[in-house]
This record gives sequence, C-alpha cells and structure tokens, in this order.
Amino acid sequence: MAARHEEIADALRQAIDREDYTVGSLLPAETELAAHYGVSRGTVRQAVAALTAEGLIGSRQGARRVVLASRRSQSFTELRSFAQWAHAMGREATGHVVAQEYRPATNEDAVRLQLSAGEQVLHVLRVRGLDGEPVLLERTVYADWISPAVEAVEPDCPSVTQRLYDDTGLVFAYGEHVIDAVAAGARDAELLGIRRTSPLLRVRRVTTTREGRPVEWSDDRYRPDAVSFSVHNSIGNNALARKTAD
Repeated sequence: MAARHEEIADALRQAIDREDYTVGSLLPAETELAAHYGVSRGTVRQAVAALTAEGLIGSRQGARRVVLASRRSQSFTELRSFAQWAHAMGREATGHVVAQEYRPATNEDAVRLQLSAGEQVLHVLRVRGLDGEPVLLERTVYADWISPAVEAVEPDCPSVTQRLYDDTGLVFAYGEHVIDAVAAGARDAELLGIRRTSPLLRVRRVTTTREGRPVEWSDDRYRPDAVSFSVHNSIGNNALARKTAD
C-alpha cells in the first residue's frame, strides 16, 4: 500500500494534468493542502518535494509553489519519442507508413548522417496520431547501417524507437532540434486533414547513438491546433517542452 505522501503526490499530479492548477499558477498553501487531505504539513511537504524533484513545480523557501509543467509536457532536456510522450499523457500513439523507399543520399543527407553522397539511405513518410487523430507528419531519412532494421518494422507500428531497441538494442541517446513554421503543401494538407497553406510547426532533428553515430534525421510537421511548444525559463535552466495544444 502506498504511503500517504505518495497518494497525495499522485493526486496533485492528476490535478495538474487536469489543469485544476495550470502552468504558471500557484499551488494552495501547505496549510490548505494539509487540511484538504487531512494530514500534517510534514506529509504535504514530502508530497510537494516529489513533484519538485520531477520538475512539475518550482521550489522556493517559505513561498507557495508555482506550477512549472505537467505530464502533458515533454521537456526536450530528455530525449523521448512521440510514442513515449503520448504514453506519458495517457494517450494512444498511432502511426502509419505512407511511403518508404531507398534513395541515393543527397548532400544534405550525407552531411547530417555523416555518409558519402550517393550511398543508399531509407526515406520514410509516416503519419502519426494521438488517439487516432492525425497530428504529425514525419519525413525521416535513416542511415544505411540501420535501414534494414527499420524496413522490417510493420507499417502501423506505434513506436519505431521501441521496436528498434527491442530488435537491435539501439538507444536513441542524443538529439538536436531546430524549430520553425512552414505552410502546408498539398500532400501535407491531405494527410493531416487540413487546408492547404495552413501553418505547421516544423521540427528538424538529428538523432545519434551514445557514441555520436547518426541514426536518422527527420523533418517533423505538427498540426499547431494539436501540439504546441513552450519554454520554461529560470536563472539556471531553459527547458523547451512539447505539449498538446490548448
């Protein structure tokens, strides 16, 4: 049976997820929380300390705690796949490969994946969804050494990252992300069920192994009505987070 402070911590996490306490708002004072849950202030402090350690709330001696994030947010200080992020929110991640083919590496492919131009690399166009609703297009180019394992993954696999770990032991360890906005072309609009020229949030990323060997580079395009990005600033930390759109 969970200790009382663990039960209170979980209740507060769920309240933050439901946005009973929104990002930027203050938690009730310790005395209010203690009265609400029928426990001592010491038990409340233990619960609050757990949320502080997780980065959900800020800590300041003698002051009410500020909500910094929710589990709907994924900090980019940790590398998580789309499916892992969705799972953390209690949502179902879906995926479907629209097109998959080998092509000679372009100069851009070669630079990003540290290959020679002209080497065969695997291009995959994949639609990703949350609870069945399309929210993301992934245009991913895989390095030659991992392409056969990717090619063997079924087209509707919800997490290629997890499957590659299960099959090959591959760990995606590092990622570099560049974020901007683009207008949806005809193909993007058709696949995401939006109007042509609608704005999309684009994340271009390169992912590598622990040893720094490039695995993939991708052009990911999100529907902005489904996913947004936020930045939490402090004097010692500037964490970018991905979350569902309000």
